[in-house]
Amino acid sequence: MELDPDRCYDAFVAHDARFDGRVFVGVRSTGIYCRPVCRVRTPRRAVCRFYPSAAAAEAAGFRPCLRCRPELAPGLSAMDAGATLARAAAGLVDAHLAEALTVTTLAARVGITERHLRRLFRAHFGVAPASYLRTRRLLHAKQLLTDTALPVTEIAAAAGFGSLRGLEAAFQRHYRMAPSALRGTAGPRAGDGLRFSLAYRAPFDFPRLLDFLAGRTIAGVEQVADGEYRRSVRVGAHRGWLRVRHGTVALEVVLSPSLATVIPAVLAGVRRLFDLDADPLAVAQALGALAAPRPGLRLPGAFDGIEMAVRAVLGQQITVKAARTLAGRFAAAFGEPVETPWADLNIAFPGAERIATLTSSQIGELGIIGRRAELIIALAAAVAEGRLVLSPGAPLPETLAQLQAMPGIGPWTTHYIAMRALAWPDAYPEGDYGVRAALGMCSAREARHRFEAWRPWRAYAVMHLWASLGEAGETRS
Repeated sequence: MELDPDRCYDAFVAHDARFDGRVFVGVRSTGIYCRPVCRVRTPRRAVCRFYPSAAAAEAAGFRPCLRCRPELAPGLSAMDAGATLARAAAGLVDAHLAEALTVTTLAARVGITERHLRRLFRAHFGVAPASYLRTRRLLHAKQLLTDTALPVTEIAAAAGFGSLRGLEAAFQRHYRMAPSALRGTAGPRAGDGLRFSLAYRAPFDFPRLLDFLAGRTIAGVEQVADGEYRRSVRVGAHRGWLRVRHGTVALEVVLSPSLATVIPAVLAGVRRLFDLDADPLAVAQALGALAAPRPGLRLPGAFDGIEMAVRAVLGQQITVKAARTLAGRFAAAFGEPVETPWADLNIAFPGAERIATLTSSQIGELGIIGRRAELIIALAAAVAEGRLVLSPGAPLPETLAQLQAMPGIGPWTTHYIAMRALAWPDAYPEGDYGVRAALGMCSAREARHRFEAWRPWRAYAVMHLWASLGEAGETRS
């Protein structure tokens, strides 16, 4: 990734938030690298070096700034195919830091060769995948050491270092400090919940996103109340809860202490759900007048892929309210109990393995028709067996083909799942009633033609059309 040094320095001097997460500034006189928004005394241009990722800055020998904290920089969305694959692999790294990741497993997950993955990482992050993984682990450990009171041994495991000795050795080698040097004296106690701030690029229309989620919550699993989003959490064998509210310039997230060892996966799920890596200015530029009344409108993602897919199947050809009712029954019948601070939030949505063991008659007892019950089971079996991946790291063409090949899944359901579970910004659920209504009930052919002008952000165009319909007092899809 080539950077214009003069433009990058101008952004650094101006503390331009548009460059946050896109550029990192290494200062040769101090050996420190910063975000463009850092408020330290601006160094001379001659001692500054610019990098496309924190990993590239660290590979060049710089240490992270303790003031602007590069680990808190927002991520990036992608437009072209290469960037999409690179970001997908990077997302898998962030979600699975505690696991034994290899270039081989990463390449297989995104459906490309190891050589191509290495080439993509060099092009988009300036480093090899192994260097990127090491930096992400170091920065995640740094964040946990700074923001939580978790024992250092737990932090070492959660960040993928395997042992306290491994964490200490990595910090001494790369940061020239002991992990204990980052421990604060006023960090939150574990029993109070684990607190994190997740950055985004402004503008961010949090109220509309929260309203969208509120209209689609699954009873017992999710709720929106008091200006915040809450949900139960199931990650592997771990169960717990989270809550999200809007802070000053970031989302404030609180996780139950029971999720300490799976923090990366949970925070990655929150970033997906709230579309925190979006580039709202690029979307606004592409959509023009359509986006102008609603700056910062986001594309709601999915915290859990199979949950989103089941919800999409249940919502076929019925109202949003009816789909919520069926999803609540499904969770109550087949989910498992979870303790949370809220009495009416007490169920974890069943995982793919559990759903795959059900029979269509069991699901049918909830008022769900037979062919949809069979489709839900087939989807879950494919996910449980690893034949289908419902997350942004999945190979897009193959996944779309797999979905549409399943009896009962047509283009609308395929693209709705792609919009949310796969976070595909160019998904287009053709034939959607709400979209057609917002366009004046034009023909399908005319709608396709109008949507061509909004590539590669057609999914965002769908959200704006749904929002405009809601503002007109009509029913949304």
